[in-house]
Amino acid sequence: MRWVYCLALGGADLTCSAGTMTMNVLNAVAQFERDLLVERTQSGLKRAKSEGKASVAPRRSAKSKKQKQDVRDDFTTGMSVSAIARKFATSRQTIIRVRDEGSRSVRP
Repeated sequence: MRWVYCLALGGADLTCSAGTMTMNVLNAVAQFERDLLVERTQSGLKRAKSEGKASVAPRRSAKSKKQKQDVRDDFTTGMSVSAIARKFATSRQTIIRVRDEGSRSVRP
């Protein structure tokens, strides 16, 4: 038989019925707290939306318009994504995002 003790609960034995009940009560309280948090968050988002406030502030672009144009120019010269990322000291993903952003604005 394995013995499981929870030292945070004063050494309660979690394998007996009293220990199982204690853990179930703690689990129910934790779930209740989580549900309250979700309800408050949803309520706040609804209120902000009804007041016309943006729910999430837009992120500032990592690169300026000139830098983005320079990235696109480097693509036209045939530079690789990795080389451009090294040149601008940024991630490949940022360069790919700028590339894709530029191709979206060109499409009809």
